[in-house]
Amino acid sequence: MSNTRAGILAMIGACTVWGLSPIYYRQLAHIPPLEVLAHRAFWSLVFFAGLLAVQGRLREVRAAFNGGRRTALIVLAMAFVSVNWFLFIYATMINRNIETSLGYFTYPLVAVVMGYFWFSERLDRMQWIAVGLATVGVLVLSIGLGAPPWISMSLAITFALYGAIKKQLPLGPVVSVTCEVLVVLPLALGYLLWLQTQGIGAFGPSMWDNILLILSGPVTALPLILFSFAARRVDMSTVGVLTYLNPSLQFICAALLFGEVLTLWHQIAFPLIWVALALYSIALWRQSPRSAAIAAGGVSTTVRKSPSDGSAKP
Repeated sequence: MSNTRAGILAMIGACTVWGLSPIYYRQLAHIPPLEVLAHRAFWSLVFFAGLLAVQGRLREVRAAFNGGRRTALIVLAMAFVSVNWFLFIYATMINRNIETSLGYFTYPLVAVVMGYFWFSERLDRMQWIAVGLATVGVLVLSIGLGAPPWISMSLAITFALYGAIKKQLPLGPVVSVTCEVLVVLPLALGYLLWLQTQGIGAFGPSMWDNILLILSGPVTALPLILFSFAARRVDMSTVGVLTYLNPSLQFICAALLFGEVLTLWHQIAFPLIWVALALYSIALWRQSPRSAAIAAGGVSTTVRKSPSDGSAKP
C-alpha cells in the first residue's frame, strides 16, 4: 500500500472515531460531564505515558517543559482543549450534537480568520467569500433561534485557539498531549479522589461504566495517532477536506440516531456553511503543491513530511 493511500485511510479512521464518538459518550450520559472529562484526562495520560515508555521517549516529556514560554504555551493549550472537550461531552449528554457538528464544520473557517489576524496569513477572494457565507449562516441561526449558537461557536473558537498555540509548540502530538494532560492531572486526579472518598464517584459500582471510562483514554489517543500518521503522508489540502467527515458523522448521528430537531433555521444555515466549506476546500486544493503541478501539466510525487510525529488534533 502506498504512503498516500495509507495516510488517507488513517485520516478516514481518525475522523470516523471522532465523528461517531457521540454514540460512545451517550453511554455515559448519567455521569456528570466534569467527572467524565477528568477520567478522559487521566486515562489519556495513562495511555500516552505507557506508549512513550514502550518507545523509550519519556525523557521528551521532561525536556518539553524546558523554558517558561514553552511551559506557558502547554498550559494555555490544555486550558483551551479542556474547555473544548468539556463542551463536547456536555453537549452530547444534553442532546445538542447538531450544535457540535456545526462547531466543527465552522472551525476551519474560524481558523482561517485567526491565521489572517494572528499569523498574517494571506486569504484569496474565494476564502473571504467562504468566511462571509459562514458568517451569514451563523447570523441566520442567531436571529432565527433568538440566541447565538454559543456551543458551536465556543467549540470552533477554542479549537482554533488550541491549534494556533500548538502551531508555536515544536512538539509532536504524543509528547504534546502527554504534557497537556500532565498539567491538568493534579486537578483531575484530585477531583476524582474526592468523588470516590465521598462515595459519589462513578468509578466502581458498574463494571460497564468502569470499562467505558477507562476506554476514554484509548478513544482519545487512537484518532490522534492516526491523524499524526496521516499528516506525514498526505497533502494538507486532502487532510483538510477529509476532516469534514468528523462533523458530517456527528450531524448524521444527531439527526438520524438521536432524533434531534432540525429547525428551518438549521436547514437554511447548514447549506450556507456547507457551500462555504466547499469553496474553502477548492481554494485550499488550488494552493497545494500537488494541484499546482497537475495544473501545470505534471504530477508531483513529493510529499512534505512533518517533523517528529506530526501535528495534533484533540
